[in-house]
Amino acid sequence: MTQLKNSDNNKAIENEISAVTEFPVSFSIFSLARSHHRIAGQQLREAGLYPGQELVLMQLWHRDSQSQNSLSRSLRLDHSTIAKSVRRLDDAGLVTCSRSEEDKRVTIVSLTQTGREFESRVTQAWSKVEEITTENLNDEEKVQFVALAKKIAATLEN
Repeated sequence: MTQLKNSDNNKAIENEISAVTEFPVSFSIFSLARSHHRIAGQQLREAGLYPGQELVLMQLWHRDSQSQNSLSRSLRLDHSTIAKSVRRLDDAGLVTCSRSEEDKRVTIVSLTQTGREFESRVTQAWSKVEEITTENLNDEEKVQFVALAKKIAATLEN
């Protein structure tokens, strides 16, 4: 029933939006990103986070005490987006911010103990998102999708 309903919704969208037929790849990426963002947002809210904050935490779990600029570069996000996420994480008690000893203009972001303890919650949320996202894909299709997504991203970044 859900599959039929989704199929009907997709057909209605295709009939209404010319972008679907005129720009099928771009519209598919847009549609996929919106749907994925919605599902991820639901899971992350249940974990107590705003979408995107988990990426900052993941970077810090990998390597703690990074500058905001380093986080910005590694996550490919602009400085204002990182600053907003870090401020919210700081307000939530998951990270602390301090000035670099070498250069007082640089803000260093570090995990708190609570932030370290959040790792399992975020991992569970992302595992659920991954499960939902790939539910109808076999292993070969997952590998193909990742390869195509990387190829498109590399083209867009050049």
